[in-house]
Amino acid sequence: MKEAVQVNFGIVIFPPKDVQDAANSYRKRFDPHYSLIQPHLTIRESESWDPPTLASAIERLSEAAAKLPPVEVKLNRFSTFYPVSNVVYMALENPKPLELLHESVCDGPLAVRERRYSFTPHLTVAQGVGGDEMHDIYSSLRPIPLAFSFVVDRLHLLYQTDNGAWTAHQTFLLQG
Repeated sequence: MKEAVQVNFGIVIFPPKDVQDAANSYRKRFDPHYSLIQPHLTIRESESWDPPTLASAIERLSEAAAKLPPVEVKLNRFSTFYPVSNVVYMALENPKPLELLHESVCDGPLAVRERRYSFTPHLTVAQGVGGDEMHDIYSSLRPIPLAFSFVVDRLHLLYQTDNGAWTAHQTFLLQG
């Protein structure tokens, strides 16, 4: 009997090109995942799924997207998860709309069973760095003003390829 193939899947939001370009200007120096995935806001952390789980997830995403309205996002500053994690990110002025979107999507078959951290919507610009380097990066980025606004009108279900890169499996338009 052949074993079911497990593939890593995750759910993200891709911001518009101007935000991606700004994020990449930092990520190319400070993020080892720079070449594996474009700048994004994670809605659901990656998890290994078999084909039946994927089918259930797609059905749940389709249902949720049909009910969810587009949401406005404003990235207004740099922040960090220190001391929990050496990550520097672009932070949201008001994370509540994306927190509600996360709660709506991550239900039923997409419920998060093992949560490592509380959900904090963000766009990572530095990770995988030591403590001193993280402090240097954050202190250099913190004074830089951010003023990016955009409307989130779709979610992307991504899968991880054999070389570790992430690519879109399916896109779901928010239609509520």
